[in-house]
Amino acid sequence: MVKLDHLAIFVSDEKRSRDWYVSHFGFREEFQVPERNTIALQDDAGLTLFVVKDPRLSQHPSCGLTFQVADVESTHRELSARGVPFEKSPQKLDWGYGAELRDPDGYPIYLWDQESMRAKGGS
Repeated sequence: MVKLDHLAIFVSDEKRSRDWYVSHFGFREEFQVPERNTIALQDDAGLTLFVVKDPRLSQHPSCGLTFQVADVESTHRELSARGVPFEKSPQKLDWGYGAELRDPDGYPIYLWDQESMRAKGGS
């Protein structure tokens, strides 16, 4: 069996990115590597997201991050109430039912939940 263990994204400010992922999605800081401008963040399932400061590479996001949440509509309401802008509110999209936003460096974030995807995400 293969299990994705960690992922690195290049950002313009690793501390700002850490704060954004911690405050909006509940990641916890696992450790820092200051000499490499890197902060490791971990989600509830044990996946580590490395945010690595490299402004040259963060200008063209190279991946999208998909987060499974308990309830996409309540997560959208909560984040919107805290001023987080969304590109698309919860709705039927090309990939199913969910919401879309971007992190501070422009990485696309896709939010979904199992129940809404089953009930509203089909073709």
